[in-house]
Amino acid sequence: MSERRWTTLGAALGFLAVAGGAFGAHVVKDALKLPADRLAWFDTGSEYLMAHALALLLVGRLAARSPSRAVDVAGWAFVAGILVFTGSLWIMTLTGIRWLGAVTPLGGTAFLVGWAALALAAWRLPSPPPPEPPRGAEP
Repeated sequence: MSERRWTTLGAALGFLAVAGGAFGAHVVKDALKLPADRLAWFDTGSEYLMAHALALLLVGRLAARSPSRAVDVAGWAFVAGILVFTGSLWIMTLTGIRWLGAVTPLGGTAFLVGWAALALAAWRLPSPPPPEPPRGAEP
């Protein structure tokens, strides 16, 4: 995918992270009066969403500099991780369906795949050319 698409997706998911965090703090905590463990699930999902929304901004930057399959794998793995990890935690919080906790680690695994692919993409970046000496400088 292109820099514009990854960056737009990262920004949109960052927006969702902030909106979700506010929803968790004001609606889930205050209005629904859920137990502390369920509130912690929601907070964890929100934190991981924000972290990986920011990671998608980095994916967009790498896609602009040196597009590669590793960059796209990283981006899609982060998206999958957000959907599965954050999604399962948020649904567990709101419904109390605890068996979804068995699905959550699959999202964490997707995050790990994303970070490994991002590291590989960064490792493969071409080295920048050496700086040119200033004009008029003697060698």
